[in-house]
Amino acid sequence: MNVTALSLPIVLPEFIIAAGALGLVLLGALRGERSVWLATEIAAALIAAALVAVAADHRATGLTFYGAFVDDPFGRFMKALALIGSLTTLLLSVDFMRKERIGGFEFPVLILLATLGMMMLISASDFIALYLGLELMSLSLYVVAAYRRDDLRASEAGLKYFVLGALSSGMLLYGASLIYGYSGTVAFAGVAGALHAHASLGVVFGLVFVLAGLAFKISAVPFHMWTPDVYEGAPTPVTTFFASAPKMAAMAILLRVAMTAFPGLAPDWRQIVTFIAIASMALGAFAAIGQTNIKRLMAYSSIGHMGFALVGLAAGTVEGAHGVVVYMAIYLVMTLGTFAGILSMRRGGAYVEDIADLSGLARTNAPMAFFLGAMMFSLAGVPPLAGFFAKFYVFAAAMKADLYGLAVIGVLLSAVAAYYYLRIVKIMYFDEPAEAFDQPGAAARIVLALSTALVIFYALAPAPLTDAAMAAAKSLF
Repeated sequence: MNVTALSLPIVLPEFIIAAGALGLVLLGALRGERSVWLATEIAAALIAAALVAVAADHRATGLTFYGAFVDDPFGRFMKALALIGSLTTLLLSVDFMRKERIGGFEFPVLILLATLGMMMLISASDFIALYLGLELMSLSLYVVAAYRRDDLRASEAGLKYFVLGALSSGMLLYGASLIYGYSGTVAFAGVAGALHAHASLGVVFGLVFVLAGLAFKISAVPFHMWTPDVYEGAPTPVTTFFASAPKMAAMAILLRVAMTAFPGLAPDWRQIVTFIAIASMALGAFAAIGQTNIKRLMAYSSIGHMGFALVGLAAGTVEGAHGVVVYMAIYLVMTLGTFAGILSMRRGGAYVEDIADLSGLARTNAPMAFFLGAMMFSLAGVPPLAGFFAKFYVFAAAMKADLYGLAVIGVLLSAVAAYYYLRIVKIMYFDEPAEAFDQPGAAARIVLALSTALVIFYALAPAPLTDAAMAAAKSLF
């Protein structure tokens, strides 16, 4: 393969983001704080351009950088989700940053660099490329988590995330080195060819460490410790970012590693994934019940939803991968819609985060209550909303793979989790009204309304998403 000839077309979206980030650094250095909002607009335009480049790419599969970077339907689908998460975060952040007076040209640059790391991570075809993408994404996220430098909670969140993130990166690197030692290669395809059934103890240790490092990035139990504190302490647009785009990239590379690097070790990693899935679903279902801060509640909700998505991965089949991809797409829409509602919770010029602040919202702002209510019902998996179909696909894949126990546990824990989602609906519609919120920004209103429309009307036209997801899943096998 002629690497030089194919490099630029294959990496065009990444090139747009990388060149744009470097240009914004120069712009910020020359213009200083005068470039804050211009930098945000340019960053949004760059992400939109990269999204168009991803959508316009219809080649079957392309490799470049000597096979370290792969461009396939799966990668393009997950990149599109990550780019949508990043773009929406930027749009939602403008109003918040302006009102809180914490805007800076560094924020959109960090979002761009994190997005570049995500795209590299999603397309990684060997462990070195994986680690480079992961670290580029993580280093940007560490800074973004503590972006509000004069806020003690944000600084604490950033420090916790940095310390635990460094630990997880070390575990992943150690696991990758073990895999390299036993297989003699870092390429996923080479590892798959070298490692078959009846793996030695060293290979199993390497597999466990690799999965542990990746599980940290999706905040799956028992590597979830950072999630509630970071979600609560970071500025709300940053929390929106953490809950959306990086999850797409981390779940994508987890799928790619499991399916393409370790297909012969499926019985080994399926046990690990099944345990992590059950533990995540259980913690997400029970730990959120007593929460009073809505961002902290969404942290436990995110942990639970990653557990549900892992049910599809545990199946280890094309149908399972298809279920995971559909689940992540629907989860992205629900999460962005919910955080658009949280960013609309402003009273007297100050943002509020307590669930009690939503009391009687149906009588003070009926449209917002309806939109948020739809998000809560969808997150709970109530039919016929999109959240129900997301869970249906992963549970159906698990049952087809004879994982009946896992599917039954998932359904039961989904019913438990429905309590705290429906409790928010009850507070909005049946409690005595609190003081009305200020008028939300245009971006928050649009994202909330559009997300609601997508989760309500998904059942009428599911084919575009499910067909694209199936094509993406098949390209992994």
